[in-house]
Amino acid sequence: MTSKRSIRTLISSANSSLRPTQPARRTFAPTSASTSACTFTTSTPPHNPEYETEAADRPRWQQTPARMITPFRIRPQPKGPVFKVNDDPRRLDEAYMRMLGPNGDKALSEEVKWLAVTHKSFDHGRRGFNDRLAFLGRRIVSLQTSLALLNSPQCLAPPEMDSYGRMPYTHPALSGLPGLTHEAKDSILDKTRLAPIAERYGLDKVTRWKPQRADNLQGSGIEAVLTTSLYAIVGAIALERGGEIANKIVQEKILSPLGFMFEN
Repeated sequence: MTSKRSIRTLISSANSSLRPTQPARRTFAPTSASTSACTFTTSTPPHNPEYETEAADRPRWQQTPARMITPFRIRPQPKGPVFKVNDDPRRLDEAYMRMLGPNGDKALSEEVKWLAVTHKSFDHGRRGFNDRLAFLGRRIVSLQTSLALLNSPQCLAPPEMDSYGRMPYTHPALSGLPGLTHEAKDSILDKTRLAPIAERYGLDKVTRWKPQRADNLQGSGIEAVLTTSLYAIVGAIALERGGEIANKIVQEKILSPLGFMFEN
C-alpha cells in the first residue's frame, strides 16, 4: 500500500507538469548593423562639404540656398531663347554710378545693391527680392510728386465775383491745389514714363528677372519690372542713407527728367 507521502509527491509532480512554462528571457545584443537601422538620433545630419565650401566662398546674392534646390526639374525647359541675367558686379556698379552720380556704387552695401534690382520672378524668389524696398520707395516718390504738384505754377483764370458780390478766397499757398489730383499724379508716375528713366540709367541691363518670353520683353512686363527696381533703389537709399538723401535723389533723378523744377 502506497504511503501518503508518495501520493503527495506524485500529485505535486503532476501539477508542475500541467503549468504553462514561461519563455526564457533572451538578451538582445545589437550588432552594428541593427544599431544603425534602429537607433534614432536628434542630432543634425552632417552637411555636404561641397555646399559648405560654396556657401562660405560665394555671397548670398550669387547663390541659391542649398536646401532650396530641388533634386530634379519639375517643369519642362521653356521654348525659345534663354534670357541672360547679369552677374557682373562691375556692370551693376556702373548703373548705380549713372543713377546716383560719382561714388554711387558705394552708396549701398553689396547685398542690398543686388537685392534692389532683383525681381521676385528671378530664381523663384529664393535669393530675396525687392518688393518691400519698392513699397517704401513708392511712398517716397509719391510724396515728393505731390509736393511738386503743389509747388508747380497753375494756369488758372483770375477769380471772379459771384452774384452776391463775394470774392473767392485766394492764397499763394493754395495756388497749386487744383493740380493735386489722383489723375495728375497717376499720369506722372505711370510706368510708361518711369521705365524710360530706368533704361537711361541702365537698369534694364542689370535688373534680375525672368520674363515669360525672352523674345518679347515688352509683353512680359519689363516696364513694371524696371519701375519696381527704380522704386526699390529709392527705398534702399532711404534705409541706409536717410530720408533727406532719398528725397534729393527722387527730385534730381526721377522728377526733374519728368519736367519738374526744384530750387537748390
